Amino acid sequence: MIDWDDVRYFLAAARGGSVRAAAKRLAVNHATVLRRIAQLEDRLGAQMFEKLPSGYRLTAAGEEVLEFANQMEASSHQLETRVLGRDQSVRGLLRVTLPPFLATHLLMPDIADFARLHPDIEMEIVSTGEVVNLTNREADVAIRMVSNRKTLPLNLHGLKGPDLLAGVYMSRDRLAAWRAGAPDPIRPIVIGGQALPDWVDQGEVRATGVPFRTPDADAQIDAARQGIGMTKLPCFVGDADHLLAKVPGIDLKSPATIWLLTQGETRKTKRVRLFTEFISYRLAAYAPLLAGRSIDAAERPVPTPQMG
Repeated sequence: MIDWDDVRYFLAAARGGSVRAAAKRLAVNHATVLRRIAQLEDRLGAQMFEKLPSGYRLTAAGEEVLEFANQMEASSHQLETRVLGRDQSVRGLLRVTLPPFLATHLLMPDIADFARLHPDIEMEIVSTGEVVNLTNREADVAIRMVSNRKTLPLNLHGLKGPDLLAGVYMSRDRLAAWRAGAPDPIRPIVIGGQALPDWVDQGEVRATGVPFRTPDADAQIDAARQGIGMTKLPCFVGDADHLLAKVPGIDLKSPATIWLLTQGETRKTKRVRLFTEFISYRLAAYAPLLAGRSIDAAERPVPTPQMG
């Protein structure tokens, strides 16, 4: 019989285009990937890859195997989630992914409350702006800021939360200096390789010059505090920061909505149900803050009673 682990290594190399990429993805060394692929080739009696200067290319046999390997992977994930869905224990691992803004500026106290209510649940928080694949069990629950509902994958179960508005913010001191006639350029601040935003040509204060790029949300906020320029932030972040002021005259018209996403049988586990119920309650209480109608983040919701 074919060893599923060998197939996993083959899939990683096929998707990554090289043994190096497969080794990095699977957190193993180069030799392990080569050995696993060789075992699969010996079992099937065919060569899976051609080694080229640009990387690994599937042979005709490899292309055929890839189709069935994808089916094997999908069946494996379906089996795991089906069994997991029957797990009604409160003990065990719960992986939650959410954007850094929501993690550090809003929900971490609530997640801490949940962890205190359920000390037997092992929490793993993945704070990232990248889209984590729930189908591949990279997380159990995803909390996402979604601008267009149609972009949500059809295979995910979505629980709609409050709308979230954003604004453009800059340092209060820098805004006061601009009003006093300071000639220094006010640069647009963006994360990573984001394109120059549309709002640079709007409002009373115009962002000029080359963008100032930051690696993450925390650096983005700090750059704005330091008076480097102006940047787009969720209102619940910008309004609550006393060092920042909303740039007058810019009206961002595309609010996002917070969604709690789960997948298939996974959402039926007790750990996932408890968490989504708890966080959806907390998010509902934050609706005014998220919509930019309140800046009093100190008035957090009272802890919910433990749900059975």
